[in-house]
Amino acid sequence: MKIALGGDHAGYEYKSEIISILESNEAEIKDFGPFNTDSCDYPDFVHPVANAVESGSFDLGIIICGSGNGVVMTVNKHQGIRCALAWEAEIAVLARSHNDANIVSIPARYVSLEQVKEIVEAFITTSFEGGRHQRRVDKIRC
Repeated sequence: MKIALGGDHAGYEYKSEIISILESNEAEIKDFGPFNTDSCDYPDFVHPVANAVESGSFDLGIIICGSGNGVVMTVNKHQGIRCALAWEAEIAVLARSHNDANIVSIPARYVSLEQVKEIVEAFITTSFEGGRHQRRVDKIRC
């Protein structure tokens, strides 16, 4: 599995833990930044994640910022992206299984490290159920 990562300075602290989880699941990872805690503009780091997933170069994306909102709004501007904001594992499971989410947004300032681990594990190990959900997913694009 190939997974793209990005976010902002508020999410930087959790990124190394996310990378460890992904490596333990034998994922191929591309970190688009940021690479420190200096204040930055998240679109510079999450548009590349969306492009990588939308093009099919990567299977999934994980983005992380303070609230998770700015990054999710940014990547969802891409027609081929279905990004969900997940603050607990069950949201990540439902986003993947019912909505075929291909990127998850994590709100770093509102979740613990343990929750981050649970969200990432849930997101990368859950499959889309298809069936009745496919009809709805097909109606998302404008």
